[in-house]
Amino acid sequence: MPKELDAPDDDDRLVVAVVRSGGVAGISRRWTVAPPRPEIDVWVGLIERCPWDAPQHKDRGADRYVWSIQVRMPQQVRERELADSELQGAWRELVEAVREADSPSPSPTPAPSPIPPREDPASPE
Repeated sequence: MPKELDAPDDDDRLVVAVVRSGGVAGISRRWTVAPPRPEIDVWVGLIERCPWDAPQHKDRGADRYVWSIQVRMPQQVRERELADSELQGAWRELVEAVREADSPSPSPTPAPSPIPPREDPASPE
């Protein structure tokens, strides 16, 4: 059965996943973003600024976070594991963008009800 032209194709989607594991409690957190087509160029720019081929640090340290970053783009998959100390510059920008995009939008806070003016008992009505 042929795919419809307007149907999204999983092979041409951009998906970025970030997993933070470790720390004292050892609890993992995961954030994922699959940006809409109009935003893909911005995300590709963030991804391409990261030094994917730079040497990795061997010393992770006890009770430190480890960041796993996975990117699936059309015809390319990138993965990198970073020590917490390596999460700086372009890496931090990418991780923060993913975390922000995956966090729920804050619900608007209701406007406070207006306080009625205080009545002055001395004024005539």
